[in-house]
Amino acid sequence: MKPEAHPAEAAAPERDVAVCVSPITGGRVPQHVAVIMDGNGRWATQRGLRRAAGHRAGTENIRRVIERFADHGIGYLTLYAFSTENWTRPQREVRMLIRLLRFFLRREVDNLHKNGIQLHLLGHLETLPDWLQKQVAAAIELTSGNTGMVLNICFSYGGRDDILLAVQKLVRDEVPASQITEEMISRYLYTGGMPDPDLLIRTGGDQRISNFLLWQAAYAELYFTDTYWPDFGREDIDMALAEYGRRKRKFGGLLPEDAAAFED
Repeated sequence: MKPEAHPAEAAAPERDVAVCVSPITGGRVPQHVAVIMDGNGRWATQRGLRRAAGHRAGTENIRRVIERFADHGIGYLTLYAFSTENWTRPQREVRMLIRLLRFFLRREVDNLHKNGIQLHLLGHLETLPDWLQKQVAAAIELTSGNTGMVLNICFSYGGRDDILLAVQKLVRDEVPASQITEEMISRYLYTGGMPDPDLLIRTGGDQRISNFLLWQAAYAELYFTDTYWPDFGREDIDMALAEYGRRKRKFGGLLPEDAAAFED
């Protein structure tokens, strides 16, 4: 849920300054991982089940994924659960997805709190039923003082909409155009005060980011896997993080060893 404090009061996210090391492998891992959880419906279809069964299995997989990323020392985990475009799906499926958010909160919030995880929900939460908004607010309040992993659940979220809302907020705050910087826009996004994602994973085989964290993921490493979300487990996470550790992060510049070729 977007904080009430003025966005300018939040610390600006920094670009890849944190070097994080996995306590499991000793290898370099991202500070912030974002995941597009895709393939629930196809997972169910392959098994002759209804799509609802796939979404339920996907929801039940979230705990295992959180635990494994936490084992690797990941500080921020952002999961794409429901996009602004998902509202166009059949109403029966939309209602089912909303109920699964309730199911996740009921089943997991105490476990998240026990493990020191701080929960945020990012998106148009005012579109949710009143009873679910109250449940979300209670879960966020319960975990607000935790200092472990930050878990973001993006629900009724869109990347373009996120940027649009930030611009509208800047206009309402009468910020002069000459004073608007990239860092300021970052502070006005839902993720204001958090580091940008270093690694963006999409399960399910498709190779696109589908309006997810468009501003924040400008320099994220992209990792696509054919594995459907309900089957995305410990080994898949380990493989994705190992691949991240092999990549060179240059942000448009040159690494020292590459720059040396241009020296006299």
